[in-house]
Amino acid sequence: MALKIKRISVDAISKSGANITVDLLVMARAKIAGNIPLFAEGDVRTKTSYPGVMWIHGGGYYEGFPEVALVSRGGDIARKFDAVVIAPRYRLSGEAPYPAAIEDCHEALRYIVSHADEFGIDLGMLMLGGESAGGGLVAALCQLVRDEGDIKIAYQFPLYPMIDYRDTPSSADNHSIGWNTKRNHRGWKQYLRSIGSGEDVPVYASPAVSKDYSNLPPCYTYVCDGEPFLDETVAYVKNLRDAGVKASVDVYHMSLHSFDLLLPLHPTSRKAIRTFVSRVGDAINQIKASHL
Repeated sequence: MALKIKRISVDAISKSGANITVDLLVMARAKIAGNIPLFAEGDVRTKTSYPGVMWIHGGGYYEGFPEVALVSRGGDIARKFDAVVIAPRYRLSGEAPYPAAIEDCHEALRYIVSHADEFGIDLGMLMLGGESAGGGLVAALCQLVRDEGDIKIAYQFPLYPMIDYRDTPSSADNHSIGWNTKRNHRGWKQYLRSIGSGEDVPVYASPAVSKDYSNLPPCYTYVCDGEPFLDETVAYVKNLRDAGVKASVDVYHMSLHSFDLLLPLHPTSRKAIRTFVSRVGDAINQIKASHL
């Protein structure tokens, strides 16, 4: 399905007082673009509001770019559904450590909410998704906006999220090709270098340290059983369920982090992608039904 793509830049002042520019990559099916003011540029066919998904790229908090969404599950959502997908660029940890990334993503989300009409988004159907470190930022943002109470997220899709700075049984001694223990330690060290020795790591930096999972959005995720983030992903879903939040995880037999991105034609990746698309469809239908 052909996509319409638009890039915009947003100037803002972050929560910590920094002047920042957040770039947004916006995509939607060509067939609905004429109904969305941002794409139609004043010549809207039939103004319509659609589900909106902010999709956050991964990369260990120190690498990556929003265009990854075009070939990831964010792109699948844009191609398979009448929905608007927005991928933000955030400051990577080499440029600025925590809290830069979460601040940039929060500002992007705030901009989307305040310009929902321009984006053609129904704010009752606003969702978050992302992979790896992007999944970690999804989990962090869900807790942040819940705590602040100003934005409601209808669903979250934090795929194999990077959320625990501490070693877990699956991340402590993992020698997989690609993301492994060595790279995980490097990623967290660089991201958290702004936090002094002996200081507590904030929940918005490492969501796995949270003690309160109540009133968070419903969640679907998946992970493979040979990668570092297996245990923290499963634990995240368990903690949500224990708090009364609807959440589920599928575990696939693979040994490569981001297997669906790196080996998209592998039968297991194909199954994971098909299942993900189905679960997104279920989520959209459930949200719509709750509005009736």
